[in-house]
Amino acid sequence: MNQDCQNILAENLTMVTEFLLLGFSSLGEIQLALFVIFLFLYLAILSGNVTIISVIRQDQSLHTPMYFFLGILSTSETFYTFVILPRMLINLLSVARTISFICCAIQMFFFLGFAMNNCLVLGVMGYDRYAAICHPLHYPILMSWQMCGKLAAACGIGGFSASLILVNLVFSLPFCGANKVNHYFCDISPVIHLACTNTDVYEFAVFICGVLAIVVPFLFICVSYVCILKTILKIPSAEGRQKAFSTCASHLTVVIVHYGCASYIYLRPTANYVSSKDRLVTVMYTIVTPLLSPMVYSLRNKDVHIALRKVWGKNRALKLNN
Repeated sequence: MNQDCQNILAENLTMVTEFLLLGFSSLGEIQLALFVIFLFLYLAILSGNVTIISVIRQDQSLHTPMYFFLGILSTSETFYTFVILPRMLINLLSVARTISFICCAIQMFFFLGFAMNNCLVLGVMGYDRYAAICHPLHYPILMSWQMCGKLAAACGIGGFSASLILVNLVFSLPFCGANKVNHYFCDISPVIHLACTNTDVYEFAVFICGVLAIVVPFLFICVSYVCILKTILKIPSAEGRQKAFSTCASHLTVVIVHYGCASYIYLRPTANYVSSKDRLVTVMYTIVTPLLSPMVYSLRNKDVHIALRKVWGKNRALKLNN
């Protein structure tokens, strides 16, 4: 009898070969309006991040560690949104919103990999500002190009290694029939929620990875900015203090939004999934944050303003000469 039950269970475990992404299907006709809004935002994200990357590459004055990591962040966010948004846009106009088991795992792997890479890069950018303001004389040594390369590689390897571990854990779970993912992409919490076994250990592993990827870099950034604030307050002139703090304001704005949203979603010890609230917060960090980064850095940063004018001026001159 036990053998028969095991055979039936084994057959059921192989039943789920694809997932159904519910996304915004409950909103009915509003989905068309959402498609237009999200398409506009996606194009804005692409154009903003590509502009930042191009300007940093073309303007020699921006070939510094700070803008090197900004370029990496913009590149990572471009791929990060590419993993999610095109399929979400297609699903908004489609009746069939299925995604295969393997494609779901691949999407989750790249999403988590780029998301954790972004968290780590923001942490490194905080260290870069600390080194520049608190130790200006040692800055060329502390943030040499060799060190920048190592830090960038460590962010990528760390983010995608943790992502690989998490995806392996999630997709080693048995999925016995329920296949409706209450989300617009294969995020970790709603997928775990479909498993037909006890997931406490897996949820705890997700929580620990969330702490390592979100809390540790955030605490590192907080410590860096406490030291930065102490140093800035010692600067005698108000103009000097303002100039020092202006180089940090853009980074701080992005950090608050990015870590705030990510903490709400992933720093919970259980996979209890509140669909409407979680989806709204997820929209913030999958769409608004990647759009916010280039906007904040281009609108608030004088160096980027000057570089943009230079690049546009060069391109216009080339067109006129041709």
